[in-house]
Amino acid sequence: MEYKGSLKVGDKEISFETGEFAKLAGGAVKVSCGETVVLATACSMWEPTENLGFTPLTVDYIERTYSAGKIPGGFFKREGRPSEKEILVSRLIDRPIRPLMPEGYSNETQVVVVVLSHDQENDTDPLAICGASTALTISDIPFNGPIGAVKIGLSGGQFIVNPTVSELEDSRMEMVIAGTSSAITMIEGKMDKVDEDTVATAIEIAHREIKNLVRFQEDLKATIGQPERSYEQLKIPSELHQEVIGKVEKLAEKLNTTPGKKERSIFRRNLIGKVKPEYPEEQHCLIDRIIDKYQKEDMRKRILKEGKRIDGRRLDEVRPIHCEVGNLPRPHGSAIFRRGETVSLSAVTLGSKRDEQKLDRLIGEDYKRFMVHYNFPPFSVGEVRWMRGPGRREIGHGILAERSLRYVIPDEESFPYTIRLVSDILESNGSSSMATVCACSLAMMDAGIPVKSHVAGLSIGLVKEGMDYQLLTDILGDEDFMGDMDFKVAGTREGITGIQLDTKIGDLSIDIIKEALRRATEGRLEILEEMEKTIPRPREMLSKYAPRITRLPIPRDKIGEIIGPAGKTIREIIDKTKAEIEIDDEEAIVLISARDKDAVERAEAMIRGIIKEVQPGEVYEGEVKKILPFGAIVNIGRGKDGLLHISEIAHYHVNKVEDILSVGDKIRVKVKRVDKGGKIDLSRKALIVHDDEKHD
Repeated sequence: MEYKGSLKVGDKEISFETGEFAKLAGGAVKVSCGETVVLATACSMWEPTENLGFTPLTVDYIERTYSAGKIPGGFFKREGRPSEKEILVSRLIDRPIRPLMPEGYSNETQVVVVVLSHDQENDTDPLAICGASTALTISDIPFNGPIGAVKIGLSGGQFIVNPTVSELEDSRMEMVIAGTSSAITMIEGKMDKVDEDTVATAIEIAHREIKNLVRFQEDLKATIGQPERSYEQLKIPSELHQEVIGKVEKLAEKLNTTPGKKERSIFRRNLIGKVKPEYPEEQHCLIDRIIDKYQKEDMRKRILKEGKRIDGRRLDEVRPIHCEVGNLPRPHGSAIFRRGETVSLSAVTLGSKRDEQKLDRLIGEDYKRFMVHYNFPPFSVGEVRWMRGPGRREIGHGILAERSLRYVIPDEESFPYTIRLVSDILESNGSSSMATVCACSLAMMDAGIPVKSHVAGLSIGLVKEGMDYQLLTDILGDEDFMGDMDFKVAGTREGITGIQLDTKIGDLSIDIIKEALRRATEGRLEILEEMEKTIPRPREMLSKYAPRITRLPIPRDKIGEIIGPAGKTIREIIDKTKAEIEIDDEEAIVLISARDKDAVERAEAMIRGIIKEVQPGEVYEGEVKKILPFGAIVNIGRGKDGLLHISEIAHYHVNKVEDILSVGDKIRVKVKRVDKGGKIDLSRKALIVHDDEKHD
């Protein structure tokens, strides 16, 4: 059914249109803001997948380069594997939608959002989330939505709803917030050390706009929405449930009172192994469900009624922390951060400008000089699985850590290095992404990178039943899995730098979020104190294995002289010093890098000599390059030649230049004059005493 409508979000008009594209999809909507257009679709298989008990949901966000009038780079000239941006936005869409899929709906479902047009100003993140929600809402697919989403910026002390790309350049905050009419369901953001109260205010502003978006979608559903399809939930016979619980209830106490993750896992496996053989194989999946449900209910009851956690900690207690730095000899910096049973090993590599990552984006090309890569090998959780490169979760966690750390990184002018951080998770029992932030912060200080301060992070969990709830500081993996919220907050002593919220419930209030932010601040300060004890400030010296880089500003009109005819001068410097030299024409900067500090200094001296203006009266050791009838061309170094007139060769009359000089001779000369065009006149006789000539 065709429909066109729009609403105001902040100061921008967002339009929704159906019935034009993708008519065979379960639900489809075109969402526009300015000249940015996305098409969101939702489809679901008719037959359920047996014995799942959850919705197998796939979300794909796709950027077509034609949307920005571009042709893809690379050999094949067509879109290939998903870009980093596509993966991140796919996760942004997935995270608020997945908890709203009905628990018993097990039909394979796919949401696809395609960028059709991009005006380089209005970005696609909130449009894609709203479009995905709308496509599900008007389809026949069961969905406990709708949701709305907006992006919030902060510039000049003013909040901006759905800021443009240019507005974000001066913004201290970039936060995407999604939610229903009654609750926030997802937050993802980065910010420049913003305090908790400001973050909470931004969330409140966002929720006001979200309510309007949800109301708009509800009206749209009432107008053109399809009847929701029926489905059968997987039912567990009450007799079987009671029978299994009766057998395991006394034994199952250790499920939630054994502190060690490995020990709990072994106990659970043995418990299930004792029960399953007593039942036919077709009921084994039900046995798993019954015990899982019992374990979840028992854990939540202990937390809500008794304030007892699985590992015996207080509700506001951070796990024991251990930090080490410099534990790997060859990387340029390294650190281990251990928090309970979660361990991150981080390593730093410093490189030159040519090591920057080129980003071929819809909004023009860009280069990234700071990168954080997160790896989650299967051994970190005692599992076996194929290792096929980083998955969406690994890329998402790496970017979260990167955003959390980027505001303490020195600018390129003061520290002209490309910085790559790698976090390998050696053990994982909750909040490994925040352990990555801590380990990377320690490793950068170990590497001697002049960061402004340490950055730490932790995750706050939640168990909520009706109006009764408890917040959990520094959650375990099981507390995340069986709890209601995973709220990651990273920052310095001055404020928040990175934030990510995922929730499984539909009634997370702003008040709970504010309380969680305060709890996160208390935990973060405790962690920062331990990190500062290990290494309070960056090391004064870089690793002996790190490259040495000098950033040398040069006059723009001297670039040609440094390069020389056909690159001859710069090649000569590289050959003599073995240093790498890169020239940035736009900024008029020369970057000199080498493993050897002396090589950098030699190359810098040669370049400084070239850009230095020759002054009358200066004396040089020159080399005769060419003999002319009226004099000689003498190279005085730094790519500069001067004319030594025949009358300036000696105090006496010289008939022929060849009588005194030959090509290749080394002679001392003095600069006699430099004209406005830069031509240099030299004198040899000014450095020769008359008596010396007579003696010769």
